[in-house]
Amino acid sequence: MTTPNNGDTVTIDYVLKKGDGMVVGHTQEVGPQDIELGAGQIFPQVEAALTGMQVGDEQSVSIESEQAFGPRREELVIDIPRGNLPADPAPQPGMALRGQQSDGSEVTLVVVSVGDDVVKADANHPLAGEDLTFDVTLRDIKQAA
Repeated sequence: MTTPNNGDTVTIDYVLKKGDGMVVGHTQEVGPQDIELGAGQIFPQVEAALTGMQVGDEQSVSIESEQAFGPRREELVIDIPRGNLPADPAPQPGMALRGQQSDGSEVTLVVVSVGDDVVKADANHPLAGEDLTFDVTLRDIKQAA
């Protein structure tokens, strides 16, 4: 049987769970995913597991938070004066905002709370501080040309 190598494209199904077992993503939502090994499209730990698998194999890959989306950083929870935000649509908890960092790069913030004068928003990745487990199934291998 063949196992994939860097440069090959693999088709996978996966279930992504947080450390507490809560499912936070899976291919049932979007269908099987094509990943080019070595292209940095998925966590290196998952790539490493895939290179030893054969079509039909299943494996669970655990990734500690520091190697996933990093620790949760409280300095990324900021207060934004209401006057700096458009009036419409009115900010609501859970709403995503796009902002620009001082280096010009874009950042997505999630509204945590809304006060009369200040909106508290969080720029942490939603999975920051979470250990993750990928339950991955290798469906197909397309070898690089």
